[in-house]
Amino acid sequence: MDIKLYNIVAIVNEGNSDRVMEIAKDCGARGGTIISANGSVTSDAAQQLYGLGIHPEKEIVLILVNESLVTKILENLYDKLGRSTEAMGIFFSLPVSHASDNLLNQYKKKKAPAKKEEKTENEDK
Repeated sequence: MDIKLYNIVAIVNEGNSDRVMEIAKDCGARGGTIISANGSVTSDAAQQLYGLGIHPEKEIVLILVNESLVTKILENLYDKLGRSTEAMGIFFSLPVSHASDNLLNQYKKKKAPAKKEEKTENEDK
């Protein structure tokens, strides 16, 4: 079984990472990692160039998901936390070319179906 994983990267203004995780989990993600960060562009010239306010305190959210979830998560993040919102989110995905065995095993695990109890001839009588 070949598993294709992607790393969704969400960069949002500080205080919005919990909302990123809520949206991703609602779309099927299991979890993610939140990193505090600082934006490096803070000048007035940059604000004029990009046409948006620069908020230096950021949060980066890294979410590993199966390929089938990428588009749904990215579209929902952009719609709810994109450039036109207070979160001013930037979102993209990167393919994961290698991963540790313990991570891959989590995606390979499937819940075994519950064993059906078979009645013996004696129980039917």
